[in-house]
This record gives sequence, structure tokens and C-alpha cells, in this order.
Amino acid sequence: MAQGRKEALSVQALQFIDAALVYLAFVVASAVRNPVRAQFGKPSMEASGLNELMPLLFVIIPLAPIALEAFGFYRHPLRKRVRDSLFQMAKSLVIVGVVVGALVIFLKIPDLSRWVLGSAVPIACVLLLLREALVRSIVLHSVRAEDAKEAIIYVGSEDSLEEFEANMPMETLAEYKVVARFEPSKGTLEEFGNLLKKESVGRVIFAPKHTEFGNLADLVEVCEVQGVEAWISADFIQTQVARPDFDSMGGKPMLVLRSTPELSLALWVKGAIDFVGAFLVLTSSIILIWWWAGILIKLGSPRGPVFFRQKRAGRYGKPFTMWKFRTMHPDAEDHLDEIKEEQGNEMSGPVFKLEKDPRVFAFGNFLRRTSIDELPQLLNVLRGDMSLVGPRPLPLYEVDQFAKSAHRRRLSVKPGITCLWQAGGRNMITSFEEWVRLDLEYIDNWSLWLDIKILLKTVPAVMFGKGSK
Repeated sequence: MAQGRKEALSVQALQFIDAALVYLAFVVASAVRNPVRAQFGKPSMEASGLNELMPLLFVIIPLAPIALEAFGFYRHPLRKRVRDSLFQMAKSLVIVGVVVGALVIFLKIPDLSRWVLGSAVPIACVLLLLREALVRSIVLHSVRAEDAKEAIIYVGSEDSLEEFEANMPMETLAEYKVVARFEPSKGTLEEFGNLLKKESVGRVIFAPKHTEFGNLADLVEVCEVQGVEAWISADFIQTQVARPDFDSMGGKPMLVLRSTPELSLALWVKGAIDFVGAFLVLTSSIILIWWWAGILIKLGSPRGPVFFRQKRAGRYGKPFTMWKFRTMHPDAEDHLDEIKEEQGNEMSGPVFKLEKDPRVFAFGNFLRRTSIDELPQLLNVLRGDMSLVGPRPLPLYEVDQFAKSAHRRRLSVKPGITCLWQAGGRNMITSFEEWVRLDLEYIDNWSLWLDIKILLKTVPAVMFGKGSK
């Protein structure tokens, strides 16, 4: 396997972009045909060369990126030089040219449209080089930005990790930030579990050449119950682990144990739906709702701000600032322990829920019943911290109180504005174990259709206040 799933999906996205650029080159060539003819004193042509070439475009547009990939155009963007790209495009042009040449003769394409065909080639090359330069600039920026790198933990002996890195391409290593190293012979399972919680990583790289499988299996189990991906160097072990999956990292085969939805085109579509949906609802709600909600909040509780911000646990427990319309008095957080002691907690486990919370002011109750208080979380969706559908994000102090490591697996996907339990019964659930069970059911059975069904169920649940408190 030459590419990992993430890299393969990135290549597919670039191929779609390049196909669009090839079509744009033909549009430009067709548009400038008559002005160029006028410069040479030749009469303008009424017929559109683009229309005459349409049968060819159905072949050229998909064939061009396929030929480019065959000659390595999309590989090693940081190490490539311009002359390498030109050489790869030239070889691809030969393949495309042979096919197109045969079709030109067979379809009897007019000479004037052949001029469009010929002039579109250099335009396409320029556009592809500009696109490649832009991508290279973006990749270099992300590689140099430490915050943009994926945090990972290395597991293995010092020698095995050095050997693993020595055999890994530099551009692959540059995409990751090693936040910790764990040597099984020098640490305990409890220390390893605490390390995963502390660093909030989504992936652990195992290079266990000199590690006993028994120790490794226990460490993998710790990753599994917390929903963290375990990437295991595939050359050390046979098929002793149930349900293995294989991927590639820098061309090196890796055995991957996933307990969350794997990277796929469906997840990309989910991200697109999140962005478009959040943008549309946000813009319409700002015009219709936000301004008067802000006014009534200030009238109902003048001393506090309009918005409530709180650190919540995002994917893998990474903290982010979540936004809501404020529904409580300004000093509500200071009185939390007092309220728990006096009135108890209607939710079992670390999460606090109280139907008639005295800290909520009058208009705040209305905002909660109608879920208007959740609208600012659309900003979190646009920032990429949240999704429209996913487990609800919890405050950091509640996550720290999780009694079981398995509870952390609900942190293995992006948190969402709505989820299974909100769409079904909203706040009627009083058992944290049941809450977690529904979240894990969502993670284990995730699909785009499931997201759509949850969104469709959420609308009537919000409109009719089903289960709201």
C-alpha cells in the first residue's frame, strides 16, 4: 500500500481540483480565441470552440488527473522541483495526447477548435503549477506551525523508536508532534492511561520490535477503551489481534486498531454539511433571533454578559471554548457546589442536571426550553471544534470525574450540538451510564444517514419542547 487513507483522500481532492482547472483552461482558451485572431487580422468566429470540443472534454477532464497520478505528480509535494512537475506533466501529456489525437481524427474535430485545444494545454500547465505552488505553501505553513500538527504518543523501547523514525520519510514525521514517549518496561498501565488523558491525543504509534506482545496487548486495550487509535508497526506481529485494519504511514505498513469511524469520504461530507448547515442557520438566526435574545438577556439579568463561555472537552479531551447565550446569573459557577449540596443532582455520575435550577433567571428558562441558548455553538461548528451531530461536550471538571476509562471513548469523535439522546428524549435521561451508552451506540453505528435522522428528529424535539427542562 503506497498511500495511507488520509493521503489517498487528499490526492482525490487534488484530482478533482485539477480536473476543474483543466476545464477552466479550455474555457479561457475558447474566450481568447477571437481576440487573438483579431490581433492577426483574421475575422472572428461565431461558433464556440468549447462546444465543438465538448465530446473531447468528457475524456480529457477525467483522464488528465489520472495520468498525472500515474507519473507521480501528487507525490512528495515538499521535495518536488518545478522541473520535476514539468517532466511529469509532459509524460502525462503524451498519454492524453495519444488518446485525444485518435479522437480528433475519429470525431473530425474542426481546425478552429483544434486551436482551442492546442492553446488550452499551456494554460492548463500554468494553472496546475500555480495550484501546486499554493498547496506546497499551505503544506509548508502547516508543517511549520506546531499547533497544526497532530499530537501523537510513541510506545516502544528507545532503540525501536529510533529505528522507526529512521525508516520514516522526513515529510511524514514533520506532520506529527511527539508529545510523549512511553516505554512499556519502565511504566505501568495506569501511568499509560493517565498519559493518554493528559495529552488528549487521537493516535498512539507502537514500534514494539523489542516489546513482548503480552505487554503490548494490555496497552492496546487501554487505547481501545478510550477510543484512541493504536497504530502498530505491522512487521513485528502476525494476525494475532482480532479485527485488524491496515494503513500506511510514510509508505510503511501499519496495523491499526480503530474503535471510531475511520477517515472516509463520508466524514468529509459530514464536515461539509456541518460548515454549510452552521453557516446557513447562523446567518438566518442572527437576523431573526440573536439581537432580541441579547436585549432580553440584558433586561432579565443586567449585570452579566450576553454570552456564556466555558472550557469544554473536545475530541480526545482537547479543551476548547464553547459559546452559549447566558441563561444563568453571573455568579452561577461559584454556587454550583452549594446547589449540589442543598438540592442534589438529578443526573447520576459526574454530570450535573437540575430541572428547576435556581441559578437560571426567568428568560433563561425560555432560552433553554426552546434551545435558543445553543445557537452560538454554531460558531464552534464553523471553527471546527464541534459538529452539528455528536456527543454533547462536557465541562473539563466533569470529564476529570469520569469513573471509568471506557467513558472517555465518547471523546473520540467531535462533540456535537445534538445527539441521539437529545433527539429522542432530550433531558429526560437521568442516568449517565445510559447517556454514555447512547453516545457509544452513535459512534459504533455512525453513518451520514444516522446524522440526517438525528437532525430530522431534533427539529420537532426543539419545536415542541419534547423532554426539555
